[in-house]
Amino acid sequence: MPSKPLRIACDVHTHTIYSRHAYSTIGECVRAAAEAGLELLGSTDHFGAMLFPTNDARNFQHFINFGIWPRVWDGVVVLHGCEADIMDLEGHLFGWNVPVGCDITQKPLAAPTTLKDFVFRGADYAIASIHNTAPMAGASLAATTQMYVNVLEDPKVLILGHVGRSGVPFDLDEVLTVAKEKGKLIEINEHSLEGRHAKEARGRCLAIAERCAELGVMVSTATDAHIYPSVGQFGRVRALLDEVHFPQELVATRDRKTFLAVLEHAVGTRVQL
Repeated sequence: MPSKPLRIACDVHTHTIYSRHAYSTIGECVRAAAEAGLELLGSTDHFGAMLFPTNDARNFQHFINFGIWPRVWDGVVVLHGCEADIMDLEGHLFGWNVPVGCDITQKPLAAPTTLKDFVFRGADYAIASIHNTAPMAGASLAATTQMYVNVLEDPKVLILGHVGRSGVPFDLDEVLTVAKEKGKLIEINEHSLEGRHAKEARGRCLAIAERCAELGVMVSTATDAHIYPSVGQFGRVRALLDEVHFPQELVATRDRKTFLAVLEHAVGTRVQL
């Protein structure tokens, strides 16, 4: 008897036009999510050096004004996130060393902060991803493994993004063990499974999914959509997870209730609906 298809009702890694190389508004993405039958959408625009030539806090006010978005929009729960770049082997995230002394109106802050903390305080969660591998080139497996462990220590990081596509080797079991202990998620990313690097990335993603299933580590599924027709389209992700008979109970994005519970447990964000 054929197994029941995996249920995926949340897309928790998507981009809007703010990301500059993405092409849709948040409203278009929400409507696409509703049409795809999703219960929850996570909007996670890039937070990294690829956005602007200068790191003035005013360039990042997209993240500061999240509060005006409806929490439930066209019947879809909308979460406020960001995809933060992993910058170095220490696991620092973008903006960690950029001082911020004023708000977006240039009013002095009561206490100076960093660009990372300025943005993270308004986010429900962060995805941490590698987009520039140069700082990790030639590093030992121990060093790259510790990098990912350090990233998982960040209180706001919920998800390690597209580790199967990044091309940085690490000790899978060690990182997965830490993720499980902290209740954090490993991403299985639709965008990783398409395009010119798909064959190589798929092999890595398959191995990651298999080991997550064996160790009991929860995953998040995501399209990494950069245009609204891609939102909620999980064909390649479903096929990969079906191939390894991935257990439904380890899919954190199977429904809204499960994902919100994981979010609250791992990051401390409680979403009021």
